[in-house]
Amino acid sequence: MGKEIDSVLNAFIEEWEETPEKNKEVFLHLKEYLGKKEGVTLEFIPRPGVTYSLRAVHANQKKRGLFAMVDVIEDDPRWLSVCFYGEMIADPEEKGDFVPEGLLGEDAVCFDVEERDEKVVRYIEDRLDEACCSALEE
Repeated sequence: MGKEIDSVLNAFIEEWEETPEKNKEVFLHLKEYLGKKEGVTLEFIPRPGVTYSLRAVHANQKKRGLFAMVDVIEDDPRWLSVCFYGEMIADPEEKGDFVPEGLLGEDAVCFDVEERDEKVVRYIEDRLDEACCSALEE
């Protein structure tokens, strides 16, 4: 991430007060998890009052501008929606919601995180790994 994006993201994180649901903690975990992937850059797109989007892009991607998006949904309390292009992942346990044209105009599968749950986090990590691999082939 560039310095400007880093400062905007850091300011957002600093201002976000954690709640008992621990969604800030999950967001930080997913940010770190994605940030450690080779060839992956993160973009942060704030839309105050609506969503704050962390977008993961792989350097090899040609067809699309991202392979995963972690949205912080502005609500009380805030919750997360982690979305993928439908054709880039499998959802063997059918935990996600199919959203027609839900990711930049293309069909998506999104996973809502309303509170920290280690099983859900691990399941999403597996989808992140899968989407990252799919991005290598685009």
